[in-house]
Amino acid sequence: MKAMIFAAGLGTRLRPLTDTLPKALVPISGKPLLQHTIEKLKRAGFDEIIINIHHFGQQIIDFVAENQSFGIRIEFSDERDKLLDTGGGIKKAAWFFNDGEPFLVHNVDILSNIDLRELLAFQKGSSSVATLVCSKRQTSRYLLFEGSGHLRGWINKKTGETKPPYPHINPSDYQELAFSGIHILQPAILDRMQEWPDAFSVIDFYIGICHENIISSYTPSGLQTIDAGKPETLSGAERFFRQLR
Repeated sequence: MKAMIFAAGLGTRLRPLTDTLPKALVPISGKPLLQHTIEKLKRAGFDEIIINIHHFGQQIIDFVAENQSFGIRIEFSDERDKLLDTGGGIKKAAWFFNDGEPFLVHNVDILSNIDLRELLAFQKGSSSVATLVCSKRQTSRYLLFEGSGHLRGWINKKTGETKPPYPHINPSDYQELAFSGIHILQPAILDRMQEWPDAFSVIDFYIGICHENIISSYTPSGLQTIDAGKPETLSGAERFFRQLR
């Protein structure tokens, strides 16, 4: 099975740690975030992974090589010349997903207790072109889903901005869920991405196609996630990871 790890971010929230290393190599409980993610994917049966790189990208390449690619196939999608955002990152790596099977996308700074095998089974049993792992945690930005669990829009609670713009969508008509940074996609979605520019947000892409394609939420019971990409959450991430083991 194939997966992509988003590791190209600048890691600005983690400065000064990321003044000398990429966010993906920031250690949590003695291991870099990237290693935690790779090992989680490998345990779930993912044996072919592509990692996008930008900030201190060579350090990531060297780290993977020093660990003999963790015994699986690992490729790199090089964005060192230009960051492509989340949607553009997937589009650039489209060549990797050539087996006709669903593939996973996972942010490198997200720790969770999700069972990825159950997520894959959910996707295979649905007619969705993409399934987004979500939760009811508090945030300022939410995806908006109708009762069937299908994506219909997005809202920034601080600014009141909605996508599509109000009054085309009325947020009170929908369930607000926070996106976890973990999603699984059907390869057919890559054809739609060819209509978009080189750099774009995958959330904007999902919003743009959700009225013509089924994009579903997946909110497993007991889901716990933590964004380890912020200084104020690093100590919490240490505790969280120890609980997961």
